[in-house]
Amino acid sequence: MPPGRTTLRLMSMLTPPGMGGQYRITGDKYPRMRRPRRRGRIVFAVVASVAAVGLIGWGTLQLINVFSGNGGNASASGARAHCTKADATPAALKALPAPAQITVNVLNATPRSGLAKQTADELKKRGFHIGDVGNATEEFDKKVKGVALLLGPKTAVDTSLTVLGVQLPAAERRADASRTGPAVDLILGDGFKALTSKPDADKALTALTSPTASPTGGTKKGC
Repeated sequence: MPPGRTTLRLMSMLTPPGMGGQYRITGDKYPRMRRPRRRGRIVFAVVASVAAVGLIGWGTLQLINVFSGNGGNASASGARAHCTKADATPAALKALPAPAQITVNVLNATPRSGLAKQTADELKKRGFHIGDVGNATEEFDKKVKGVALLLGPKTAVDTSLTVLGVQLPAAERRADASRTGPAVDLILGDGFKALTSKPDADKALTALTSPTASPTGGTKKGC
């Protein structure tokens, strides 16, 4: 018998009984049976599933926060803080003195005659108490180039001078450390033409004393 047939017969004898089909040895090569490589696919599928579940859970949590109103907590807190700050400011501003409590010395630092008396009369009509009326001292005479100079003690800068300042918004405010009395000076300069209109001055004074008040006397909307 030729050697090739002898080899095939011997290989056929090695095939276990009952095994046939693709496991039967019919050629001159021994088949290698390997387990399919599926481990990598299984690991990938598990990782993808975990990531998907995590994303779904995160999205659900965000939707719950939105519909439950938790998302508005930050804005609501900010609004409350804004109202608190705005409401605290008027308390200090309402302590400003009324025009009748402020004594104003009206002094003319320009070459125009009668300017101090004319301005003093108008301030008196607007409720201010008028002190001295006349020409400015040598220190300021012909030396105030702006609209006017509001001069007073250090304590008047944020009180009396603030109230007087609504009559002349462009005027310079300056503290005089040597002063001890409550009176303040309105020194008219070269740029002075007239006091601001009374309606505008009254509106500015109202804004100073109650900036958050509504026309009906209520608080600002949203607070």
